[in-house]
Amino acid sequence: MESPTPVRILTVCTGNICRSPVAERLLQAGLDQVLPGGFEVRSAGTRAMVGSPIQPLSAEIVNMYGGTDKGFAARQLTPKILRDTDIVLTMTSKHRGEVLQLDASLLKRTFTIREFARMLEALEERDSAAGEASKKAPDAGTLWRGLPARLASVRHLALAADSADNEVIDPYKRGPEVYRQMEDELAPAILTILRYARLNTPT
Repeated sequence: MESPTPVRILTVCTGNICRSPVAERLLQAGLDQVLPGGFEVRSAGTRAMVGSPIQPLSAEIVNMYGGTDKGFAARQLTPKILRDTDIVLTMTSKHRGEVLQLDASLLKRTFTIREFARMLEALEERDSAAGEASKKAPDAGTLWRGLPARLASVRHLALAADSADNEVIDPYKRGPEVYRQMEDELAPAILTILRYARLNTPT
């Protein structure tokens, strides 16, 4: 029996050396614990510093949360990379726009990562209130590939109070305090996504 195609998630920032690699490596590490081999998380940059490793302070964050920065090389976002992606998680609204310029068909499958996390929380609350929390999808692929359509129905419940609440700050060439701010903005979203995966993904 063939193993099912893994759910493909892409994280996107600008240089692909600070923000999106942190999201990629931590989501992959967490999702591997939920369902080994069930997810493939990759990243790319809209103006990537192609071939570069993760920035040292970003690598520290990855390692601190139990991921690994080993073997990483930045790559440029291309239509070919997008073609095989189920869900795209960007670091800012601008990145989301740049993804859609390359492939408009991804409109309903592209989110800023902080928006995506809020929508997952809103979906869980709605399902719980409606008594639908126990209606599990038959497999991980069905659940995750069906998520964008389900999230569209709760988008109005997860609107940001401030547009800045959708963004993850770019720490490139800035001090450690900006990397800490990036971590403060990014880590809660990643943890929300992993919590949702742990509670809802069929194994």
